[in-house]
Amino acid sequence: MPTLTIALTLAVRIVLVLLFLPFSALDKVVNFRGAVGQAREVAPSQVLATALILCGLFVEVFMSLGVVTGIADRACAFVLAGYCGVTALLWKQFWKPGDFWASSSGKGRSLFWDFLKNFALGAGFLLLAFGTDASMAGRFLAHPFASSHPYRIVHDTVQD
Repeated sequence: MPTLTIALTLAVRIVLVLLFLPFSALDKVVNFRGAVGQAREVAPSQVLATALILCGLFVEVFMSLGVVTGIADRACAFVLAGYCGVTALLWKQFWKPGDFWASSSGKGRSLFWDFLKNFALGAGFLLLAFGTDASMAGRFLAHPFASSHPYRIVHDTVQD
């Protein structure tokens, strides 16, 4: 049973970061010019847009690796949660096209679902960072760079 528990924990963490590593990060590398062009939508200069893409690439690769390996995984998950929120606010602005209420197939509707997915994924990362109860959140705040030791098996004894 411990092997199944570890495998399940690993699988969940891989699925959480799958969007970033390898897909989004690889797309930024392969299509760097296109990524910088997309960043120009919110960055006033080529230099700032390039810096945004390089920072995003760093976050997607290294924070994802931290979540999967368990190395400073809570801090990495916290950064990825913020990244999801920021990218939703900068690139998934469903309110801008002005057709959200006018059409069920408009650009605003499509962006809304992407916006919501970003926030939902960010919430999943916050669960990794803070845990599911107040004591775990307190531990994160006290030691934000500590590992949660996701692959450690603790044998609890249940007493009646």
